[in-house]
Amino acid sequence: MDERILKWLYDIKIAIEEIDGYFLKHPKDFIKYRKNLILKRAVERDLEIIGEAMNRILTRDNEFLIKITNAKSIVGLRNQVIHAYDNISDESIWSVLTNHLPKLKEEVEELIQHA
Repeated sequence: MDERILKWLYDIKIAIEEIDGYFLKHPKDFIKYRKNLILKRAVERDLEIIGEAMNRILTRDNEFLIKITNAKSIVGLRNQVIHAYDNISDESIWSVLTNHLPKLKEEVEELIQHA
């Protein structure tokens, strides 16, 4: 595997671990998340990092479209957070956190392990 791709996979892994770390002391609770502006901004920043790293991976090697579920959607979310920030709903971000990040974490860890 290309060293740059491996580095970007680690960037994704670290950003996911940071997001997970935000919820270590308190379980994931949407109401608390919604009320905590600092937490929301931190999560959004990590999602930007994940999306940018994924974009770079796809630009370098299109084969990762097959290896990572929803790869293009991840990039799309990054673009939405950055460019359409006023149309982002807390519910959509929460859905990503609870439904999609665990699968992405698994896939990235597997790719790193087999690099």
